[in-house]
Amino acid sequence: MPELPEVEGVVRSLKPVVEGKTIQSVQISPTVKASHEVGKQSIVKGTTPEQLIEHLEGMKIVKITRRSKYILFDLERDGQQFKMINHLGMSGGWFDLKNAEEIQEGKFQNHRHVELQLDGDQTLVYADIRRFGEVRLVENLAQFPPILKLAPEPFDADAKQYFLDCCNLPKYKNKEIKAVIMDGQVLCGCGNIYATEALFRAGIRPGRKTSLISGTKKEQLFDTIVAVLLESIAFGGSSISDYRNINGEAGGMQDRLKMYGMNICPMCHTNTKQKTIAGRNSYYCPNCQK
Repeated sequence: MPELPEVEGVVRSLKPVVEGKTIQSVQISPTVKASHEVGKQSIVKGTTPEQLIEHLEGMKIVKITRRSKYILFDLERDGQQFKMINHLGMSGGWFDLKNAEEIQEGKFQNHRHVELQLDGDQTLVYADIRRFGEVRLVENLAQFPPILKLAPEPFDADAKQYFLDCCNLPKYKNKEIKAVIMDGQVLCGCGNIYATEALFRAGIRPGRKTSLISGTKKEQLFDTIVAVLLESIAFGGSSISDYRNINGEAGGMQDRLKMYGMNICPMCHTNTKQKTIAGRNSYYCPNCQK
């Protein structure tokens, strides 16, 4: 699943090529339309595909930003403001093209679900192999409560203290630390890949109870998480399986990961162990992590 660095990379790539453009026409795939007909609302959420098309056509893309793992498109038409909220789910991606047929990888080419034809003969395609992502249009963020409950961005000045305070709350202090740092209401944007990596670099076992970790060690962990996220942003994110940038290119952070998916610890060469935490498979070194 794309995490904060991958989403940040998409936003940074989209901004210079999409901001200021007007949506001329919209196409929604037959697959998405069929899911709505049977009440499943695949990808297009909160409205019908037909209504989304009607609303989006003619809108200007004023600005693109990120909040945690969400991409926010600020839209405007006739002085009225809207936001299109996009989550990439497990395998979603945006592609900036002249023609939708230019997508090179078949797995994305075969799963084009939202196509925005922009002025200047430009096509913006949202492809989603597993269809766990979403596109939602709202007038303001108050209409989408999940985004209002998110913790501060990890790079914000108050994020560390917010994290430390949450760790001391009864609902979190007896949880396993990995489950806590993957909770977007405690620390937003950090999923399985970077939680695994940060815990290894900080020398903390993912299954350790939060209350058993010292305040100093929690501060060190937070700083390590931020460092890992920034490193991944700098190297274009991790393309473990399906993540691609808007030009169809893979990231480079997967080549720098030291623990995620590893069977042997790169530091002490001990066999790693695995544990399921918060529904995710967690790799750790029983020797280097305490």
